[in-house]
Amino acid sequence: MRLLVTGGAGFIGSNFIRVLLAGRKDATLVNFDKLTYAGNLENLADIAGDSRYAFVQGDVAEAKQVRDVMARGFDAVVNFAAETHVDRSIEDSSPFIRTNILGTQVLLEAARKAKLPMFVHISTDEVYGSAPPGIRFREDAHLEPRSPYAASKASADHLVHSYAITYGLSAVILRCTNNYGPYQFPEKLIPLMIANAREDKPLPVYGDGLHERDWLYVEDYARAIALVLEKAKAGAVYNVSGGQPEPNIKIVKTILQLLGKPESLIRSVQDRPGHDRRYALDSSKIRGEVGWQPQVSFEEGIRRTIEWYQKNGAWLARARSGEYRNYYERHYARRSETFAQ
Repeated sequence: MRLLVTGGAGFIGSNFIRVLLAGRKDATLVNFDKLTYAGNLENLADIAGDSRYAFVQGDVAEAKQVRDVMARGFDAVVNFAAETHVDRSIEDSSPFIRTNILGTQVLLEAARKAKLPMFVHISTDEVYGSAPPGIRFREDAHLEPRSPYAASKASADHLVHSYAITYGLSAVILRCTNNYGPYQFPEKLIPLMIANAREDKPLPVYGDGLHERDWLYVEDYARAIALVLEKAKAGAVYNVSGGQPEPNIKIVKTILQLLGKPESLIRSVQDRPGHDRRYALDSSKIRGEVGWQPQVSFEEGIRRTIEWYQKNGAWLARARSGEYRNYYERHYARRSETFAQ
């Protein structure tokens, strides 16, 4: 299997690449990433020398760059490339429109012209909007995004669906709940809380802290994507969730307890505009059709995550300071690119 993975230097993409290469000896892949602030090639330092892996720096919104890399010939594209942080989308939505919407259209058009056998698009549960109490959204639920980020992802989903209907592109959409685990950029809730608690800094929690999220360990999501590449029905949309919804304040208190830090570090801050109260997905479809099940409970996953950040304090410091950006120049910019033919 020859894969093009866009956005593979990010959190979920890098974990997926690692899981796929470990599980499929016949897999070769190109990681195509722009290396924005959250794209970190240090996330893949352990497999950088693998002959089945190659990195190409590029922008999914630049049509020529996409055409050039797509011309290598692939069995599938897995599209992780996206701007993902809601707070940043509220401050300035333009990068989200460019990457998440235009970038998806550019990829789809290149995939259509290359007659690509499969296009896997990584979406989000946020396209559904806030779930009422007791409701878990199914794949056919109405999309009601409530932030610029969510709106850009919903737009991309519609584009993927339109290419499947209009052009017959073999496309699959995955909508997942909040991921957590190693290598997550420390602007998101769990790594931010771990990083601040380690340094006895205040832990900012929006509003009353009762906003509810359904957490999934990132390697479980990576395994879901790998299974979809083998077993998914063309044109399908799959929700992926761990089935363990928890309020944010409980997550924060759990992190403090596991680190042996006091709850007095918690600081309530003004809620962000349009903050969705609750996300919840029904993932019975992917469990039934593809045979996926999460393997890591939240209790086990959060322990693994905290342990990883404790052992990788240097990575965390570089991510927080921006020093990791020098990694590309030191290790990739002057290296001849290799790829298994």
